[in-house]
This record gives sequence, structure tokens and C-alpha cells, in this order.
Amino acid sequence: HLCDGPYMRRYEAPDDFGKPETAFNICTFWRIDALARIGRKDQAREIFTAMLAARNHLGLLSEDTHPVTGEMWGNFPQTYSMVGVINAAVRLSAPWESQI
Repeated sequence: HLCDGPYMRRYEAPDDFGKPETAFNICTFWRIDALARIGRKDQAREIFTAMLAARNHLGLLSEDTHPVTGEMWGNFPQTYSMVGVINAAVRLSAPWESQI
């Protein structure tokens, strides 16, 4: 229920601002990590690719992304989102030992 395409909301219950319209990017990266850890790396890579495509022309992400428009909402730039990019890239990369 929390996923909207590759994006993932942190909750779906209405709050002071109403029903959430945007995905919380760090949740999407936590999803990527979880999928990779349980062996669903192809699905994790597909979502990761979508998140990379959602970045702006400087390669940055905001706190939230609107799943329909791709518009960035919330704090910008957002450290949690950028750490998510780094962690997902590390998780999905081949181990050093396999490349030497």
C-alpha cells in the first residue's frame, strides 16, 4: 500500500496536511536495500535506476518526490536521500574481491 511505482511513502494515514501525496525518498532506498538483501537484486536495481533518473541536473534529490509529476518536495537538498543513493550503490555493486 505504501508503494507507488518505484516510490515509497513513509505512511498513508492522513495527518495535519491531509493524505500524503509524495514518496519519502529514504524509504524508497530502504526498500532497495531490503530487496537486495533478500536476493531480489533485479527489482532493487530497477527501482534504483528510477531513483537515479529522478535526480535533478546536479544529481541531487529532495526529501520527497511526487510519484506522478516527479516534482521534488520537502527539504532540498536532502542528506538522507543522498546517503540512500550511496548506500544503494554500495549494496548493489559487485564485491571488490570479485573484481580483482
